[in-house]
Amino acid sequence: MPGLFSDALAWVAIATFVAGVVLAGRNRDLGRQVTTLGWVLFAAFWLQLIPHFTLVHKSYIEGLLTIAAVPACLYAGLLLYRGRDSLFILSRAVAAMGVVYLPFETIPAFTLLGATIPAPRGVLMETVAAQTNFLIELLGYNPEMILGDEGYLNTFLWMQGSHRIEVAVVLACTGLGSIAIFAGLIAAVDAPMRRKLRGLAIAVPIIYALNLFRTTFIITSVGKQYFHFFVDEILFLFGSSDPYLVSFFISDRIISQVLAVVALIGITYLVVREVPELLTVIEDVLFMLTGEEYDLRAELGIEIPDDSRA
Repeated sequence: MPGLFSDALAWVAIATFVAGVVLAGRNRDLGRQVTTLGWVLFAAFWLQLIPHFTLVHKSYIEGLLTIAAVPACLYAGLLLYRGRDSLFILSRAVAAMGVVYLPFETIPAFTLLGATIPAPRGVLMETVAAQTNFLIELLGYNPEMILGDEGYLNTFLWMQGSHRIEVAVVLACTGLGSIAIFAGLIAAVDAPMRRKLRGLAIAVPIIYALNLFRTTFIITSVGKQYFHFFVDEILFLFGSSDPYLVSFFISDRIISQVLAVVALIGITYLVVREVPELLTVIEDVLFMLTGEEYDLRAELGIEIPDDSRA
């Protein structure tokens, strides 16, 4: 995230969702109003991120999704306010996603009783960087690992002649965002804990492993300049003037992000087979997109197991 304001707004939005979820169990109408406010705040959060993803991050896919998230959040809030109670599930999911993700994004290193507690983001980034380095070395490459801008050992140094190419593993490269999405969705639905844990056991390892392959692919491609094609066109497309970034734009912004969407669809299908209650959330999203009601359980032939007391 870009800064303190963004972090603070994220926490306020998630805290509002949590409050709405808690209140809904006691006073449905009050919980509805508070949760609707949470959706408005969530829309504001995505709105202030649009310049970051479009102008700074230069990601077409993430930029378009961020832009689309603003009206989507406002529409979800409107539908919930008007009585579409199934959206309480998606609201609970957003609350859980934030609880999983935000500590890694916002909690800094601190000292407690004389002991230094490292920042969660630093631990995660360095862990993923070290595991990525292991895979890169298995491929026969040996880039140097150096301290990045934030002081973490998460950056790979490659040399192209006398030119230095540095590629860092940042928080967005750890797979945490996708893991938080599935953790939040699974936590939000009303299903037996046994099946929820099985759903997590499917999603988390697959996401983490695929992400390691992704970081290995991108860092090696950039370091060795394997996708140095259509230089002028790619630089124009992404508004850059550095020819050494062409391999990054192609490997990360185009190939990896497209494949990530495909992978998430596949993982969703696998998890839904184990936790079919998630189809309610998907049906709500489809309703917001098309204005039509769907019965995905009937269309996909998926039945909810009769294990409500398991």
